[in-house]
Amino acid sequence: MKALVYRGPRDVGVQEVPDARIEDPNDIVVRVTSTNICGSDLHMYEGRTSFEEGRVLGHENLGEVVETGPGVSKVKVGDYVVLPFNIGCGFCKQCERGLTNYCLTMQPEPALAGAAYGFAEMGPYEGGQAEFLRVPYGDFNALRLGEDAEERQDDYVMLADIFPTGYHAAEMAGVGPGDQTLVYGAGPVGLMAAYSALLKGAGRVWVADHQSDRLALAERIGAIPIDTRQSDPAEVVKEATLGLGADNGCECVGYQAHDPQGNENAALTLDGLVDAVRFTGRLGVVGIFLPQDPGGARAQGDLEAAGRIPFDYGLMWFKGQSMGTGQAPVKRYNRALRDLIAAGRAEPGFLVSHDLPLEQGPEAYRHFDARDEGWTKVVLHPDRQPASAAA
Repeated sequence: MKALVYRGPRDVGVQEVPDARIEDPNDIVVRVTSTNICGSDLHMYEGRTSFEEGRVLGHENLGEVVETGPGVSKVKVGDYVVLPFNIGCGFCKQCERGLTNYCLTMQPEPALAGAAYGFAEMGPYEGGQAEFLRVPYGDFNALRLGEDAEERQDDYVMLADIFPTGYHAAEMAGVGPGDQTLVYGAGPVGLMAAYSALLKGAGRVWVADHQSDRLALAERIGAIPIDTRQSDPAEVVKEATLGLGADNGCECVGYQAHDPQGNENAALTLDGLVDAVRFTGRLGVVGIFLPQDPGGARAQGDLEAAGRIPFDYGLMWFKGQSMGTGQAPVKRYNRALRDLIAAGRAEPGFLVSHDLPLEQGPEAYRHFDARDEGWTKVVLHPDRQPASAAA
């Protein structure tokens, strides 16, 4: 089968790899029809992780079930399903508590927890930027979709990661009706956090970033954009709230946060939120931070390379703020969010700027990594032929 393979820093290519197949009675095989390029894929693409050369990328996947193992009873061949990026077993201590993001069974390293498709340090599982994908424990991990799945793939594929992840940020921040919320980052996850805050009834939502096209999308969904090239988000928010600050905030950037000039500072957005959020406010941090960053010493320094982020904890403590962190337990949210999409209450596909065949994956990675104007979210379709081939 064809797949998008990591070859080294900023080098991916489409090549033939072994077919995905049933390896356990509880497996299913999915013919992938939509697979997103995620901002966290860029950490691996840029060589900032331990992701191995020769592996298939892609953890945001949707498609049609084409084969099921003998232990699968719920999911049927022909079903359209979306796959949480977390691979859970369903029966370990963490999964039983709803923490599928920290499954103990699927992570082969005893000192770690959590597994995912095509992701550094999260097990040996191949990604879904390919024609087919093996899904362990298919009955547990696959979320079945309705009759509109095929024509609304741009909406439903967001359930694999970024819509639940944005919702998780808003949930950890404690966003409620009437709240005033600040979101750092207008990338796909930040926009989903803002969208989720509005779905949860927030009165005002600010989104801070320095990418004009992404800020325009934030404004389009009803958020208030703050261009960090022109304004300090904390000052904007405090001025609008009589100096009190936002009720809560979401960090959706992570350890490669940088200023408009491109200077990296992993504490930049954390410090901004601590400053902007009121006393006793809550912060939801879903931007990725890592224990080790192979490229961190060159980009920021030895402390950041070892995962040690010197942010303004003193002010956070003084203000009595609380912080929730970590990857999203997608299964906690994806069924309800699916039903919002099915009912027409949510349309997360507004993010998508490009629907492309798999063969254009290398080009798409280059543009998305460069934050080129208009490249806000890319969906690859392995079942589609390039325009030249179709002609």
